Amino acid sequence: MRSKINDGTPRASVGLKLATLGALLFLHLPLLVVILYAFTTDEAAFTFPPPGLTTRWFSEILTRTDFRQALGLSITVALVATFMALVMGTLLSLAIYRSKFFGREAISLLVILPIALPGIVTGIALRSAISLTGLNFSFWTIVIGHATFCIVTVYNNVVARLRRTNYSQIEASMDLGASTFQTFRYVILPNIATALLAGGMLAFALSFDEVIVTTFTAGQQQTLPIWIYGQLFRPRDRPVTNVAALFVIAATFIPILLAYRFTNEARE
Repeated sequence: MRSKINDGTPRASVGLKLATLGALLFLHLPLLVVILYAFTTDEAAFTFPPPGLTTRWFSEILTRTDFRQALGLSITVALVATFMALVMGTLLSLAIYRSKFFGREAISLLVILPIALPGIVTGIALRSAISLTGLNFSFWTIVIGHATFCIVTVYNNVVARLRRTNYSQIEASMDLGASTFQTFRYVILPNIATALLAGGMLAFALSFDEVIVTTFTAGQQQTLPIWIYGQLFRPRDRPVTNVAALFVIAATFIPILLAYRFTNEARE
């Protein structure tokens, strides 16, 4: 019989704990290997343990113009795509939440669908659609590609928060003579602020490390994930590539951690 902790909740079994540990190792051990070999002294060796540790690759990668350009492009694309996702995701969530109309569920499904589809499918579809319009592949085609799935994170967060918001507050604001904008600013926005913040951070993290959609829409420009992919064919640059991967890990892990924290605080 499983033992119980002080509040009466049953403790997890040993098998469940081992399975959880195995899953965590499977997911995160490769990341730890990448981090470890970002500090190796030998640029060509890939033996364990590393022959030595150094931080010189961090200073070396900052001298690489191609890396700085790829990093700058990834950050810019992520920021613009996140802004678009915040605006469009919020408007969509408000429309779906407040209105009842024919096709409402179908629109909701279409908004959520890009995050469920494999990235390569979304990339091929976007490339075909953009080609049909005659547009050249550029910075904005990358942004459009990333915004399609970034909207989902904002939409899901805001809709979930709106469903927990007492609609009587909105009705009271309108009854007291507030305009639609005033009601949004003073009633709705404070209630969904943490949801917007969490959704925006998740959107930034998703956009920053996206590879497939970028591959099909970037044209001649390289974002950081594509730059890292190109570096994999240069074995002697492996430590530099691992340092770049470390930048990606940090740029995605920190926003996701903060989003998780803000979401939990809002639930309490």
